[in-house]
Order: sequence, then structure tokens, then C-alpha cells
Amino acid sequence: MYFALACFAALLLVYSLISEKVERLSLSGPIVFVAVGVALGPLGLEWFNPSVNFGNGKLLIDLTLALFLFVDAASANLSVLRKNWRIPGRMLLLGLPLTMLLGAILAMMLFPEFSVYEAAILGVMLAATDAALGKAVVTNQGVPAHLREGLSAESGLNDGLAVPFLLLFIALEQGSAVRGEGVALELLAEEVGIGLAVGVVLSLIAAKVVRLAREADWLGHVWKRMSVPALAILIFAVAQGLHGSGYIAAFVGGLCFRAAMKEDVHAMLLPAEGAGEVLAMTAWVLFAMMLLPAALPHVGWSEVIYAVLSLTVIRMMPIILSLTGTGEPMANKAFLAWFGPRGLASLAFATIVWSEQIPEAGTVVAVTILTVGISLVVHGVTARPFASRLAGRVNS
Repeated sequence: MYFALACFAALLLVYSLISEKVERLSLSGPIVFVAVGVALGPLGLEWFNPSVNFGNGKLLIDLTLALFLFVDAASANLSVLRKNWRIPGRMLLLGLPLTMLLGAILAMMLFPEFSVYEAAILGVMLAATDAALGKAVVTNQGVPAHLREGLSAESGLNDGLAVPFLLLFIALEQGSAVRGEGVALELLAEEVGIGLAVGVVLSLIAAKVVRLAREADWLGHVWKRMSVPALAILIFAVAQGLHGSGYIAAFVGGLCFRAAMKEDVHAMLLPAEGAGEVLAMTAWVLFAMMLLPAALPHVGWSEVIYAVLSLTVIRMMPIILSLTGTGEPMANKAFLAWFGPRGLASLAFATIVWSEQIPEAGTVVAVTILTVGISLVVHGVTARPFASRLAGRVNS
């Protein structure tokens, strides 16, 4: 175990030293860490078998997503979004539901063994996007600001908005609501309600306490950086412990914390972003060593076709339709539609579905893992050249 830990720490250190150079090569951190995981894990040299010490990796993915949900929500400048709501608002309110719907329809066509609710579950799982895999896009100053802000806002908010739909369709698939007993929907309402309550209450209390501690000069220079990551994990863990949705709690908590602080909290979020990045790279290594080998035996032509459709037609058509009437050129619409990479949110949703023992969970999870794997490569490789091409077109 310690040898594996030492290797991972060495990988982190080396990557931190050359990260900027790697990104200039149209690569990304997730691509590098997944490649190393494939090379050293069961699909390659078989040096490591992380399943012995890490279980199924669910807790790690949960904590990583909780941090990102909180940070993304707390980073959202709602006043700016209100002024420039046209692109992210349409992508979230129109594009996201249409993506879920189209994903469910095509899932029913390609997987006739799926129930309606299982098809809907798959559609929801692959509707959430991950801006980290397209970092070169949202950080390229040559890309028009409203496009960068639109993608950042969409990817930061859509995974949190997708969670209630995922929980709903899982509840319906489990059958209690369909039989008229209402048990599953009651549990769903309880899970969402507890998540909302925990997120709101703990974040408001924490914001008040942070302000008071700052005024009293009690906040230590080092430990004040840990307040946000500690709060994000606290909110997630309390909600989960009370049988609520930790994802909803973390997302709502981030929104409320930002509002209650009544100031720019970007500096406070940086340590949480750093911790989230380290956890995310760990998760990507485990993805390559554990999830990919487990999914590949279940992958057939239907799964491959759906994965390709998910990254193209299912994502791009709804987004382009949702942006109709905005006055954006088709090139800009296609750019926004293409950069919908799938990442840790989809993997976290997959662990939820697997733990709920949905009848076709194996196929659903395999399709999700395959889609994330393809997205990791194609979106990571195309982010920098596509962004540079668009920037060049705009500047010319």
C-alpha cells in the first residue's frame, strides 16, 4: 500500500512541475493520470490492484464531487448570471432537459431490455458535464468571455440540477411508487428535503461564524484556508448521515454560503479547489485501474454506439436548439454544444445506481464508464486547438 502511495505522490509531484507544459501539448491532467493508471493497472503491467485497499472507490468519488459541487456553486456569480443569463440559462433550462429526454429515447431504442425509468436514468447520468476536462476552453482568454462564462456556469450548475431527476427515476424504477404505495417517492422527498435543509442551515451558520471569527481576529492564517473544504465535506457527510442527498446539500450549501458571505469568496475557495484537484486525479487513476477493467467485458456495439451518440447527437442537438434565437453564429453554438465533456459527476451517479441494485445497472454503469473514457480523450485533446481556432476566427 505504501509503495502505491509513494508512486502516486511522486506522480503528483512530477505532474505539478510540468503541468503547464503538458497542457500546451493539448493534453490534460485527467488524460495523464488515466494513462498512467492504465499502464500500471490490470490493463497494463498489473503492478497495482487498488481494489484491495480502496474498495469500489465510491467514497473518494463522493468526496471529490461534493467539493466540486460546493466550489462550483459558491463560485457562481448570480448577479452576473442574471445580467448574462441568455446562454447559460438556455443551456440549463432548455438544453439540459432536452438532453435527458433525447438520451432516454435513444437508450430505449438501443437497449430494448431497459425499462422507461432505466433509460431515463442513463439519460440523466450522462447529461451532466465536467468543465475540468475542457479547462483549456474556459481559461483561454481568446475565446469570447460570454462563451467561457456560459460553459463555466453550465458545467458548474448542471450536475447539481441533475441530482433530483436521478433520484426520482431511481425511486420510480425501484417500483414502490408505480405500485401505488408511494414509499419510493416519499423517500425521494425526504432525501431531497433533508439535503436542502442541511445545505441551507449549515452554510448559513458557517458563513455567520466565519464572519464573526474574522472580525474577532480569531482566524489563523493557515487554518482559515481549511474552512471551505471542511464545510463542504461537513455538509455532505451530515446530509448523507441523515439519509439525505449529500450532493444536493453540497450544491445548495455552496450557493447559500456565497450569498451569506456577501463578498467575493474566490480566495477562500482556492484551497478547496486544490484539494478537489488532488482527489480528482486520484479518482482518475482509480478509474483507469478499477472501473475501466470492470466495464470492458460488458461493452458491445450497442454500448459503443450509445457512447458516441451521447457525446455528439444527444448533447449537441439539444444545446444548439436551446440557443436558437440568441443571435449566436452557428460556429459558436456548435462550439458550446461540443464542449460537454463527461466526468466525475457521471461516475458518481454510476456509483449511486450500482449501489441501488437497479436490474440493468451493469449495462447502465458500463455505458457510463465507456462514455466518460471516450470523452476524457476526445474533449481533452480537442479543447486547446478548438479554442484557439475559435479565438482566431473571432479576432480576425
